[in-house]
Amino acid sequence: MSSGFKRGRKGGVITVFDAAEVSILRSLVSQILGLIEPGETGDDPLERALGIGPSEQSADPVLARLFPSAYEDAEQSAEFRRYTEATLRDGKRADAQTMLDSAEPGRVELTQEQAQAWMRALNDVRLALGTRLEVTEEVHDEIAKMTEDDPRYPAYVTYDWLTYLQDTLVRALW
Repeated sequence: MSSGFKRGRKGGVITVFDAAEVSILRSLVSQILGLIEPGETGDDPLERALGIGPSEQSADPVLARLFPSAYEDAEQSAEFRRYTEATLRDGKRADAQTMLDSAEPGRVELTQEQAQAWMRALNDVRLALGTRLEVTEEVHDEIAKMTEDDPRYPAYVTYDWLTYLQDTLVRALW
């Protein structure tokens, strides 16, 4: 298993992954790319230029978690989403693509910009997986009680590993 991220040169980070870890990371981040469609905008040229898009919140709980309401008031939240979601989607897709392009077996050295993209992409992967697993604050207690033959075990251990990676990445950048 990866020993996590360590501080590298010029603000970057370094880690070492084995082929199985890279396969898991690529699979999960590819699912995020498949889930987050490119940002939609209206037909109006000005709307396209400004990134103004639809205002409805997704019924998919994962997308609702990745793009939460900015306001309690539904009308204000819809208006905010209309002006921001297309750009947010594009940013999340770019971060996921950076992770997909730079994840490889062996030593991986990321620039500070790539590491920041990885941090955001790992967060999105964790949010998506955590939402599907209905993870709570007691996740570590749940994992400790699970046996390896529990069908949920691989997914929960993967979530825990992603948490570890994100933690070491944040610490290496800090």
